[in-house]
Amino acid sequence: MKSPNPTVAFTDWTFPDLGVEESILKPHGIEIVARQCKTEADLIELCADADAVVTQFARVNANVVSAMKKARAIVRYGIGVDNVDLDVARGRGIPVCNVPDYCIDEVADQTLAFILATTRQVVTHANYLRGGKWGMSMPLSHMKALRDLTVGVVGFGRIGREVVRRLVPFKCAVHVFDPVVSAAEIEKLGARAVTFADLLNNADVLTLHCPSTPQTRRLMNRETFGRLKPGTIFINVGRGDLADPDALTAQLQSGHLGAAALDVFDPEPIPAGHPLLGMANVILAPHIASCSVPAVKKLRESVANLALAAVRGQALATVVNGVK
Repeated sequence: MKSPNPTVAFTDWTFPDLGVEESILKPHGIEIVARQCKTEADLIELCADADAVVTQFARVNANVVSAMKKARAIVRYGIGVDNVDLDVARGRGIPVCNVPDYCIDEVADQTLAFILATTRQVVTHANYLRGGKWGMSMPLSHMKALRDLTVGVVGFGRIGREVVRRLVPFKCAVHVFDPVVSAAEIEKLGARAVTFADLLNNADVLTLHCPSTPQTRRLMNRETFGRLKPGTIFINVGRGDLADPDALTAQLQSGHLGAAALDVFDPEPIPAGHPLLGMANVILAPHIASCSVPAVKKLRESVANLALAAVRGQALATVVNGVK
């Protein structure tokens, strides 16, 4: 028998339990239905009768959205919403919400950590010492100071801005490409606004901070990687599908890219035996740049409060697909 109470469906989560979410929703008489969905059929069954749907990484595609009979919102744990079919949700009048401000400092810190680790060869030398050796593990030319480099930043949203704020005190030249932000806004933080072509031509380090959209997917591909200077360092803490994985691998194997540091990949998890796993000049992390205790707490509370507001028919502050 279906519950007479409103329900919020949780399609998947990476937390030990849903205690934080329950503490916000249950006092209002809302029932939580939750399943670690692995298939489209699982998602359709779980979400069909839910009053709101919360998702993390599950693919809430057109078929899943179309099966929702009474959902008042789809809420994503995170900033990006590329796992939800926004157009179909818009057509059904279902608002899609994200949490755009929960991990800004964490991701910016991870970006800086990756840049410093690759320019100062931190991981390479740690592994060298663990192998019983002492001294320089590579030619001196691989040891770089940010003062001498140009860092290209793609995207000047919340995270991109914090990355720029961290980079400027290191005395590097910071070039930014963002087609929807004015040059004056970029230059306020001490960076230089440039075209995408100029960014590719001049960057010693390239870091991506744009969302995954039809316009940005595979932004870095065989052609655009090829336009980078030999030895450029590539950083991606945004979305794995911003870079063509085959092109990225080939550019590293050929030596055209000097190094890479990746918190995201396409697909995730990175397949066992993938060539990148064995490359000494590649640093990998398992999509954890957003993590800290305060950030995860804020994320979970924000998601639960958005679902609560949706069920109660209240205004939603972070709708990303244009549904009022």
